[in-house]
Amino acid sequence: MPKARNGAVEIEYETFGPDAAPAILLINGLGSQMTRWPAAFCEKLAAKGYRAIRFDNRDTGLSTWFKPGESYGLTDMASDAMSVLDDAGVTQAHVAGVSMGGMISQAVAIQHPDRVLSLTSIMSATGAPGTLDPTPEAGVVLTLAPPDPEADREAFIAHGVKNALTIGSPGYPWPDGALRDRVIAEHARAFNPTGSARQMGAIRADGDRTERLSKLNVPTVVLHGADDPLVRLVGGEATAKAIPGAELRVVPGMGHDLPPALFEIFVDAILAAAARAR
Repeated sequence: MPKARNGAVEIEYETFGPDAAPAILLINGLGSQMTRWPAAFCEKLAAKGYRAIRFDNRDTGLSTWFKPGESYGLTDMASDAMSVLDDAGVTQAHVAGVSMGGMISQAVAIQHPDRVLSLTSIMSATGAPGTLDPTPEAGVVLTLAPPDPEADREAFIAHGVKNALTIGSPGYPWPDGALRDRVIAEHARAFNPTGSARQMGAIRADGDRTERLSKLNVPTVVLHGADDPLVRLVGGEATAKAIPGAELRVVPGMGHDLPPALFEIFVDAILAAAARAR
């Protein structure tokens, strides 16, 4: 697969659909590889006439990993996203992000407004006080380190499945065995247990984006689950309130994930934002 370069940082990415089609840049969340935008989901966007582009954030997957003591910000991660567009030959794109990816998407729109045709911020927040407070159960997912996969593979897999169920969508369950298969596949592709802490540092350092978001002039859809325990609904409400003209879509039964049963709801939100850019 191709790699984009932002200074010393290499970003692994993949595209779906014709190179000449309008691009949708998909940005993923904390510690999550680009495969969390499943190929089947990307193919749905391609079937609608778009070029879907997914990538591994820095410190994740097959992109550059950082060392203990090193740090970076959401602005750097937004620059990584632009390097992907540059390498893919894309001048402007529709940008969609989930969770931390939604925050990076917001940073992209703030820093590079000339390159963003539309914005879809999903299960994300502004960073304002109170918008990133998970439920106690979901908060454990962010703080509890997984077992060593080399020492106890089954415990590592069980930990990943339990975390996914804790923050997942009660109204849109995964098919039997799918979460276990995902944990195994992600570990086989890449496993960087220290990256999430540095990414969390980038989120905290960026602070409250409310004022910056209030200056945006971009068609925006904010999609959020009514039952999201990790980034609760207040985060989506604050985002929609901050961005002028943003449309808020709240989905009952949706938590903090993208199971196959939610594919069409996500696609519809992204394409609704894109349609408003025409």
